[in-house]
Amino acid sequence: MIHDIGKISIPSEILSKPSLLSSLELNLIKIHPQVGFEILSEIDFPWPIALTVLQHHERINGSGYPAGLKHDEIILEAKILAVADVVEAIASHRPYRPAFGTDEAIYEIKKNQGILYEPAVVESCLKILKLRLKNLAQHFGILCWILKGGVRDGRCKLSAIGA
Repeated sequence: MIHDIGKISIPSEILSKPSLLSSLELNLIKIHPQVGFEILSEIDFPWPIALTVLQHHERINGSGYPAGLKHDEIILEAKILAVADVVEAIASHRPYRPAFGTDEAIYEIKKNQGILYEPAVVESCLKILKLRLKNLAQHFGILCWILKGGVRDGRCKLSAIGA
């Protein structure tokens, strides 16, 4: 992912460490937005990619890094990436923990909406996730019918294929 390109400056032993990071290791991780900015600022993009990468760990209450920016000091693109990055990080497996899943990610962004994350961005993300889940459910139902087992009581019946 381009937003984490700055992690190329961090030893892989730290990135793949299966336990908690030391404060020194955490401080090394926290430089990746600045390194990514320095790499990407040399490229002429039609969008503010380098600045988005620099700010994607900032939080609207000023608790983020690297600069502790607040509200309107953070560009919209970085606010969007911040929410997407948090959802992906929580819902996905990490070397130091299993995936927590989408429900936990949704809980996190709802709980911190207006505190860490821009409210309009959270609302948009929730709409996208709800639409995605609805589409998955529709595709699952269609798959059941394709398998000629049909759907009964909300459960896929696979008896037609010998399952």
